[in-house]
Amino acid sequence: MWGDIKDARLLYLKGFLFLLTGLLAGAGLLFDEGSFSLRRAALLGIALWAWCRWYYFLFYVIEKYADPGFKFAGALSFLRYLWTKKRRA
Repeated sequence: MWGDIKDARLLYLKGFLFLLTGLLAGAGLLFDEGSFSLRRAALLGIALWAWCRWYYFLFYVIEKYADPGFKFAGALSFLRYLWTKKRRA
């Protein structure tokens, strides 16, 4: 339907919008109810780190080491891959 984005400017815009969305969501979590908390900041940082590592695992580790023949298109693609792999086994 839509195809891949080929224009580098649009790719950079998309990346910037992800960054802006993440910053605004993080600020909303940190300053919820008007109070800043170091505990909230630490938990948010740990959550972000863990999600980034999970995506790295999905898109790099699985493709390069676990199953080089399969290319993932997203988290749902990975879940479908796991589902069909279990059914084949």
